[in-house]
Amino acid sequence: MSLPDTVPVSTDLVSIDDLEAAARTLAPVAVRTPLLPADAITEVAGAPVLVKPEMLQRGGAFKFRGAYNFLANMDAGARRRGVIAPSSGNHAQAVALAAKLFDVPATVVIPTTVTAAKRSGAERLGARVVLAGTTTNDRMNRAIEIQQAEGGTLVPPYDHPTIIAGQGTIGLEIAEQLPNVRNVLVPVGGGGMSAGVAAAIKLRLPHVRVIGVEPSGAPKLSRARAAGRPVRLDKTHGLADGLLAVEIGTLTYAHHQRYVDDVVTVDDAALIRAMRLLLDRMKLVAEPSGAITVAALIEGIVHVDGSTVAVLSGGNIEWTGLRDLLASG
Repeated sequence: MSLPDTVPVSTDLVSIDDLEAAARTLAPVAVRTPLLPADAITEVAGAPVLVKPEMLQRGGAFKFRGAYNFLANMDAGARRRGVIAPSSGNHAQAVALAAKLFDVPATVVIPTTVTAAKRSGAERLGARVVLAGTTTNDRMNRAIEIQQAEGGTLVPPYDHPTIIAGQGTIGLEIAEQLPNVRNVLVPVGGGGMSAGVAAAIKLRLPHVRVIGVEPSGAPKLSRARAAGRPVRLDKTHGLADGLLAVEIGTLTYAHHQRYVDDVVTVDDAALIRAMRLLLDRMKLVAEPSGAITVAALIEGIVHVDGSTVAVLSGGNIEWTGLRDLLASG
């Protein structure tokens, strides 16, 4: 099946102009999330740690930045014909919210295993929900089928320059909020946020160390770096449902190769401990994907020297799921 026009064939990296344009687009609508001192994590890491809580972003996760930037840059006529978004959940909610703000129809294609919180969030925002399998490929293929049958524009979850630039505004904010930062930790799924944040940080503050953190059940960036190219995993698994892409994006991989200094993996047990710490000590509700950078720090997987920022990607988890996870840890 052929890929839609929105999937890039170029590996041109986003520029500082792209990132700054995205920041201007998002300024009236997105939350400029704060940097919060994380004393409990600092105690363990042995260096000052702050967190960037994107669970406070509209839609409950960082994904709103890229989705809104994508829709804002669409031709008005194309927008009116509607958008289609393949997603594990957070991108679906983000596209649904952006589409609502632009008053255009949205269809989201999500896995049959999607959490109740992520499905109900997209429905509450007015999106039509289509369930398709359990893998990234299942969702993308179904989204392409819908696009070919009904028209509309496919909004990629990560592998597109406008998406990457939108997510990269997180990095611009970090550079402005903490210009003496020494390390930035960012979650890695398909790579849109990690690519954008790494690009923004390195273009603003070239000396800063950027570390990608991915779940041990989905080490697609680690495998790609070892192979020298994106590698499709046979399967992925784990609690961090927002980070279980089977393959790093082509364009996002190019950004990682240029701007990411290291990548590490974290297991599910560590995610639960990090979620508990964030709730107990910082009163922040993080979904497993959102807590992965903190897990890397408190487990000693990443050793830091100097001011460090851990990006928390989101908090879209229902109460029952949160309670059960914390009880099992």
